Amino acid sequence: MEHNYSCSRDVNCLAALLLAALCLGAAVVARGQLTDDFYDDCCPQAEDIVKARVSAAMKAEARMGASLLRLHFHDCFVNGCDGSILLDGSNSEKLAGPNLNSARGFEVVDAIKADLEKACPGVVSCADVLALAAKYGVLLSGGPDYDVLLGRRDGLVANQSGANSNLPGPFDPISDIIKKFRDVGLNTTDVVVLSGGHTIGRGRCTLFSNRLSNFSATSSVDPTLDSSLASSLQALCRGGDGNQTAALDAGSADAFDNHYFQNLLSQKGLLSSDQGLFSGAGANATKALVQLYGANSERFLCDFGRSMVKMGNILPLTGSAGQIRKNCRAVN
Repeated sequence: MEHNYSCSRDVNCLAALLLAALCLGAAVVARGQLTDDFYDDCCPQAEDIVKARVSAAMKAEARMGASLLRLHFHDCFVNGCDGSILLDGSNSEKLAGPNLNSARGFEVVDAIKADLEKACPGVVSCADVLALAAKYGVLLSGGPDYDVLLGRRDGLVANQSGANSNLPGPFDPISDIIKKFRDVGLNTTDVVVLSGGHTIGRGRCTLFSNRLSNFSATSSVDPTLDSSLASSLQALCRGGDGNQTAALDAGSADAFDNHYFQNLLSQKGLLSSDQGLFSGAGANATKALVQLYGANSERFLCDFGRSMVKMGNILPLTGSAGQIRKNCRAVN
């Protein structure tokens, strides 16, 4: 059931100013630091509003939890966690290679923001919407309940070239992925833990067809890919346009658990960047962590929450920097 936080129009204008002032004051007091109680006074219903919308979206399509998680990830790796992935325009990050025809969930974010603007006009940033939507996408898939730090403000520009160069890709060797994480302040443990987010969601054939044969007698399949999985993926992708999808975590596609790591142990990772965490050159730094999380679900879930909080703290705009967008697709 959706929450209804309507109030009379003559009260809203004054309330909006008071609420916005409360949140700006909180940002100043926090001296640029994010906090877990940022909206307690100025929009205490914010998390309930986000949770209700994410829950409704996931009831319609379970995969949406993974899509919202990916939006937050792809936002934070470009310009920091500033909501820039949501901006439309010729320089939109949505049009960058890693996001084009694959980033999803923008309409859900629009709906969340519309509900928040009715309840607390001009108070909750789009960047914080992404962080909260990712949290509830994980939680409602069976994942950990971690405290999201809040108080981000929204950026004024998108960075399409940054999205093309900074985002870790499915074809990147592990050494390159580790470097991209290090460049934003994340370590090798974060690489493995956050890759575990692929325990939910799906990938298009175009993202893993490099691991399959081209169906000729002289071609071969990636030796780090389980042969039975390869056969089923070949059947799925043969003759298609590359947009058919397969579960990133075969056998546990919509449940947030450690099955993803167990797949890697048996060479059933879907993407080469997934399987590369355990198999082949470059896995020396990550293999032991894959084994750890494959054997210990509680450790993975605990560490995942920690790494999400850490990722969500990549170069946030706070205080008077940026703005609180009224529409997440455009600056005010």
